[in-house]
This record gives sequence, structure tokens and C-alpha cells, in this order.
Amino acid sequence: MGTTDSHAADAADLKRTPLYDLHVELGARMVPFAGYDMPVQYPTGIMTEHQHTRAAAGLFDVSHMGQAWLIGPDHETTARALEALVPSNMVELGRGKQRYTVLLNAEGGIVDDLMVTRPVADAQDGRLFLVVNASRKDVDYPLIRAALPANVRLELIEDRALIAVQGPQAVAAVAAHAPKAAELAFMSADWMEFDGITCHVSRSGYTGEDGVEMSVPADKAEAITRALLADERVKPIGLGARDSLRLEAGLCLYGHDLDETTSPVEGDITFILQKRRREEGGFPGAARIQREFAEGPARKRVGLKLDGRAPAREGAEIKVPGGDTVGIVTSGGFGPTAGVPVAMGYVAAAHAAPGTKLALVVRGKDLEATVVEMPIVPHRYYRAPKA
Repeated sequence: MGTTDSHAADAADLKRTPLYDLHVELGARMVPFAGYDMPVQYPTGIMTEHQHTRAAAGLFDVSHMGQAWLIGPDHETTARALEALVPSNMVELGRGKQRYTVLLNAEGGIVDDLMVTRPVADAQDGRLFLVVNASRKDVDYPLIRAALPANVRLELIEDRALIAVQGPQAVAAVAAHAPKAAELAFMSADWMEFDGITCHVSRSGYTGEDGVEMSVPADKAEAITRALLADERVKPIGLGARDSLRLEAGLCLYGHDLDETTSPVEGDITFILQKRRREEGGFPGAARIQREFAEGPARKRVGLKLDGRAPAREGAEIKVPGGDTVGIVTSGGFGPTAGVPVAMGYVAAAHAAPGTKLALVVRGKDLEATVVEMPIVPHRYYRAPKA
């Protein structure tokens, strides 16, 4: 399928990733997303793409994301500069390790969620590699720069693409070209050669599956992608299946499940606050976040499974059956692996316990739903065998 006429009229204003021409060649349906012309699906369709990623390996173009270096004279200086903006322990982040965290505003609301990696090499100590959401680059970068001390700077990376390969066979497919990829533990990263091309590879992703994200030279992105797609285990996957995969995995999409009003405690991502930061504070909105830790939040993000086959979409009201509205759906759709419609949303804390029966309002009708533990589909991240 090609682009629609209406989309073609708008496409002139959209940015393109280095893989745009390849997406079109592969028959992708292109849609506007975060200011970019992005593939939402390929001819086989979202359901097939979702299931292929769960069974084998899916390749995602995530080059629209923002890549940047935070650079200071030594690790502690750079890490403490970032700790002034995020609630995670960056000082004790090990070499070659990666951490998921959030930028906070003064009220403890989430400005963006991002990945932070500390390089392995001595020559790069004092640097932190950041990957931020495409839709928030114009907000994040000025916010970070304004808070930095004079001896730490933010350097944007404009000449690299970002490719995610996800699924139980993803690492094996990448390791056929970059053998060092197989040695990575979950949430670790290193530089390595992919068919002689220097790439930064992390064992991470946003599908709930094992896999990697690869920062690659923009002018080599198509060659690397074609090499991976030549492997029958690897198929191209669009934004549609990326959304259904991360929803089943209970992973937040910024601007939907997280925003500047939600705190990490409300968002149920408290794992990002290691003990030292929780106790010491010293990050924006610490008073609110520490209070919510102590007393519990007024509302909480929950997973939901719906009875029947009709999905609930973002914005659907969540009610006590036959009673008052107690929340709102922030992400929803059919879960191909779960086999039922699934959703995430925020509800008043009194209604957040797994097993709670609720009703979601879809087209004026109350659909029965149950609060469930997240992830809705279990994560299958790689855990290295213990020695």
C-alpha cells in the first residue's frame, strides 16, 4: 500500500528518516508521527507483524528518536548534572550499563521518559548517551541545557539512525553480523562492528521481548537494514504493531500514559527511583514524589482486560459498574498475544487492585473489564545465567 492522497499533501512538512525510501519500497503505509513520515504497517498487516515479533524477530525504524551525548570532565560530574533533572541514581550506573529514567518538572510531573547509557571505554568516561522521544526533543534539549553546570554540555547526534530488532531470535540474527551482540546482558551496551560498520548496540527495546537497539551511521542504515531483512527470521514492523506489543508489555507511551501531570509513583514506574535518590531527594518535584511514596498516590496506572471483543481506546471513561467515573483509558486496543482487548489507564487508588471489576465506556455502552497485573503478556528479556 502506498500513501493516501491526503497524507501525500501533508507529507511535504514531515521529516524523513534515512530508511524512508526502503519503507516505501517494502510497501509500507506511511503516516505522520511526531513530525516524521513513518511506517504504520507493511502489506501483511499489524496482526501478522505483532505475532512475527513475538515468534521470531521484528525490525523497527526508530530513527525519529533523539540521540545526544551529555559530556563532562568525569563520570561523577556528568552523572550529578543529570541527577538534578531525573530521579534515578546515575552516579552508580556501571560502565556499559543502561538505565530507563524520566525528566521531571518542578511539580514532579514527567517531561519525558528516556534511556541513559554509560560507555564502557575509558576514553568515553564522563559521557552519557541519551535517547529521548521524538515528540519531546524540542522540549527536552532546552530543559537539559538550561540546568547544566558550565563544565557539562549537551551535544546532539544528527548523523546516526536508530534501529530496533526485537523478538526471541533478534539477537541471534544481529549476532550473525555483529558477534559481540550475543555477549550483551539485558540493559547493557557497547560499541561493536556490524559487517565492518561501527555501531552502538544495547540489549534493550520496548516490546517486552529480548532484542537490541542499534545506533548506526545514517548513511549505512539502509545497508544494515537490508542485511538484517535478508535473514528470513527478520521482518519489517511498523508503528501499529510496536504499539500493540508495548501495550501488552505494560510499557508507557509518552503523551498518552505519561505526561507532565503524572508522577513516577502514579505511573507505577517506581523502579526508576533507586534507594539513595528516594531517600535523599534532590530532584525536581521530590517533595511530591516522596509524599506519594509514603502515603500512596491518589490515582494509579493499571492494566485492564476487557470482556468481549470490542477494544476501548484512549479517552474512554473508566467507571465503577453502574456507578461513578473513577478514571480514564490512556492506551487501548486488541492484544493479539493476549487474545482479548487490553488497555492501560489511570484510576482512583481505591480501584487499582488487581481483580477489581470496572466498566469502560465504549460508544455509549459500559463494557465489563478487570484490573490485571502488568505486564499483561510476560516479559521475555534476556537474563544471563548465574555463574
